[in-house]
Amino acid sequence: MRLDKYLKISRIIKRRTVANDACDAEHVQVNGRRAKASYDVKVGDIIEISFGERTLKLRVLEVKEHVAKADASGMYEVIN
Repeated sequence: MRLDKYLKISRIIKRRTVANDACDAEHVQVNGRRAKASYDVKVGDIIEISFGERTLKLRVLEVKEHVAKADASGMYEVIN
């Protein structure tokens, strides 16, 4: 699954276009490298997203095409 789509489906970022823009602006890293929106997300990847001064770091636990809103947070685990 594409990185921008994963960020939207897991509800980390609200809209896919915003996720795409964040990748283009180099605010997203996967496994320590800047990632494009077309990056293929795999289980076990470490994603870091910079929101201004704040950075969110998470580990991918699942990759699913469709997820209920209540189950979206089960697709990743926040790590520090």
